[in-house]
Amino acid sequence: MTESSSSAPLPHVLIIGGGFAGMAAAQGLKDAPVRVTLLDRTNHHLFQPLLYQVATAMLTPGDIASPIRQLVAQQPNVTTLIAEVTGIDAAKKIAYVTYLEEPNTPLHYDYLIVATGARHSYFGKDHFERFAPGLKSLADATAVRNHVLAAFERAEMEAETCHGEGLLTFVIVGGGPTGVELAGAIAELRKYSMRRDFRRIDPQSARILLVQSGPRILPTFHESLSTAAQERLRKLGVEVRLNCKVEEVDELGVRIGDERVASKSVLWAAGVKPSPAAQWLGVEADKGGRVKVGTDCSVPGLESVFVLGDTAAHPTPDGGTLPGLAQPAMQQGAYVADLIRRRVLGEVPPPPFSYFDKGNMAIIGRNFAVLEKGPIRMSGFLAWLAWAYVHIAFLGGFENRIVVAAQWIWSYLTNQRGSRLILEPRKDPWKLTG
Repeated sequence: MTESSSSAPLPHVLIIGGGFAGMAAAQGLKDAPVRVTLLDRTNHHLFQPLLYQVATAMLTPGDIASPIRQLVAQQPNVTTLIAEVTGIDAAKKIAYVTYLEEPNTPLHYDYLIVATGARHSYFGKDHFERFAPGLKSLADATAVRNHVLAAFERAEMEAETCHGEGLLTFVIVGGGPTGVELAGAIAELRKYSMRRDFRRIDPQSARILLVQSGPRILPTFHESLSTAAQERLRKLGVEVRLNCKVEEVDELGVRIGDERVASKSVLWAAGVKPSPAAQWLGVEADKGGRVKVGTDCSVPGLESVFVLGDTAAHPTPDGGTLPGLAQPAMQQGAYVADLIRRRVLGEVPPPPFSYFDKGNMAIIGRNFAVLEKGPIRMSGFLAWLAWAYVHIAFLGGFENRIVVAAQWIWSYLTNQRGSRLILEPRKDPWKLTG
């Protein structure tokens, strides 16, 4: 591929990443006098907050992902490419990408937006990943779903032998929203959806452990909501281990402190690490590897380069940094789009970025969620309804909203899951069939 548009009069905005921040930026530039190129490693925009529902057979991959081209189809100034960044020369304003298997293809830009997200972090123990995958992509979610469903199938086959030890023990590492939601969803899959499906095993005999290194789950929520969530998990039959660290993970189980737990189903929800954007740009990063940015989301010394979302360490008035959540990313994307539009038009720049916190939510099974927005704290059914409304409202694509809402209603009325299919189980990273 060659850069054929370098002589075009309109400034070129290159957006790397089609997640919440990247899509918000691209859509915010709809009427701006610029050319936009949006790069992503896949052809779809993913609604990550519902990945756990794909992983636990509630939804299908297509329910929570929309083709990027479809989302920007009404924007003639946006070109989308499936490509992967290999490096950036900020001085020359060139990004190098692998495109159609051609490495180091140069793309010139006038403005660069880096919104490349994050992957799960094993805190220096990357060998855990083989036996304890995380949940950051559709491929991750499909692999987890394959494995969870196959675990019950394998247990049914080995019900009268001793080979099934640890098959129905699910260990979830990390007590943040993802871990809590996974634990609740697996507990309900076990309790409701599978209760009449097997003849030689009782699905409710499956054991679910949620391991949290800190003193409480959902540490970013108020303590009262953490307590309510933990009590809800207890009622669902989830064992919550607090102040515990997973010291080792292998194909036979985990070591939690000094205790060995046999498990062939370990899921990692304990942390994230950003993309190597700081290395690409050759700029300062914080301890977690995120690029330090200014109050306008730009990189100090590189006023035409902006880093957003999980990849950015954006300062807050209290001396902290913005959380790596969808809402900050979307708001940053819209802000930078407006800033670039004003620069191109020669208008007064906007004031520094200010994050409007719309609240924090987590769901624990049917009829129960926790919600916090400023002084407002809720748990239970009303919080669950609010959670459902918000997630439907922000889901990409009108068709997906209708499909997901219908599936949730059907599941609520029948206790049935919509996507209990095992696809290519032999590629399961846990090797249940071995």
